[in-house]
Amino acid sequence: MSGRALPLLFLNLGGEMLYILDQRLRAQSIPGEKARKADECAASETKRRLFVFAVMNDIITTMFNKKFMEELFKPQELYSKKALRTVYDRLAHASIMRLNQASMDKLYDLMTMAFKYQVLLCPRPKDILLITFNHLDAIKDFVHDAPGILNQVDETFRQLIEVYGCLSAGGFQLIRQTLLTFFQDMHIRVSIFLKDKVQNSNGRFVLPISGPVPWGTEVPGLIRTFNCNGDEVKRTEFTTGGNYVTPLREGSFELYGDRVLKLGTNMYSINRPVETHMSGSSKNLASRAKVSAA
Repeated sequence: MSGRALPLLFLNLGGEMLYILDQRLRAQSIPGEKARKADECAASETKRRLFVFAVMNDIITTMFNKKFMEELFKPQELYSKKALRTVYDRLAHASIMRLNQASMDKLYDLMTMAFKYQVLLCPRPKDILLITFNHLDAIKDFVHDAPGILNQVDETFRQLIEVYGCLSAGGFQLIRQTLLTFFQDMHIRVSIFLKDKVQNSNGRFVLPISGPVPWGTEVPGLIRTFNCNGDEVKRTEFTTGGNYVTPLREGSFELYGDRVLKLGTNMYSINRPVETHMSGSSKNLASRAKVSAA
């Protein structure tokens, strides 16, 4: 197990949590026809925006607490699933917002499945760092009007660059394996993935066989044969099962820059439903729980 996987797991899941909360909080606007006057509608909109701003700022401030980040970046094993869930329960309630158990369950399911999908799809293990940077870039946008909180996020950015900037390809591969081991038993169905046909009805993801190849690699379809002196003596082409393209450039691993990779960006920025779906066995279990409670 990699002792460097925990910060990436925490920050990426936290980023997904903030995406969902932002989308949900902004969706709770009051329709114009329900307001008697235009000024009442405007006042309601202002209150809603202030509420969203306060909730996001409180959660992000807690998430990037300096002492907590110092402890998080120390080499250590991943938290247990139960312990990690408790961390996000407390983090989600670090503001005046309150979630019931069902809402928190759904929120955590969405967070974990979204990041699992990103880890599965990242072209090379090192790109997990670009996914993390995409999340932090978006978080900085959430608090761009709060310089103090923005500085906390930037400090974490610098820690990531310092700790992971010189990590070998093998080190990133070990981190990726550690994260996939953590997620391997999680197969929760999510409507946004089901509708996009990237997830099967059993909750397992469908991985694409086409698209850009990892940076620094060539598009498959050519076999080169060399002699004992290292000279190329033959080339053989073969048909591949997908349509591959070479990426135009590598994503930036600096504090600012174009990440190129889109994994880890906010998929809820477009208005779309994000409910999770319970499997048949889960529904039966829930029904039995209701009977027992009664």
